[in-house]
Amino acid sequence: MIDADASLAYAIFWGAYAAAFIVLFYMMKALFRFLPFYGFRTLLLAALTVLVLTPVESPDLAGWWIPAWLYAGYELVLGDIDAAGVALFNFGLAAAVMLLVWILDLVRYRLVTK
Repeated sequence: MIDADASLAYAIFWGAYAAAFIVLFYMMKALFRFLPFYGFRTLLLAALTVLVLTPVESPDLAGWWIPAWLYAGYELVLGDIDAAGVALFNFGLAAAVMLLVWILDLVRYRLVTK
């Protein structure tokens, strides 16, 4: 059973993580503003979003999620390729969805700028 303190710590972690992502996203958006091609800028921001926001379910506690980059990195350092494969699968799935969103955004951008 998970106690109330652990649930509160979990909620605080994800709240702080989300706030830090928002700050990182807008800082990187300002940094990428100088790149000449819209498609390349948005592709880099989409890759950043996939890298930072993709979760993987904790093997220890059902219903708790961990950032996939953290879990995959930890398991790869420990040498457990099978456990890291779950996180890498989540990355692949999130990347495929984000690639579709990116392509649709490029179509929208092309239609608006004509």
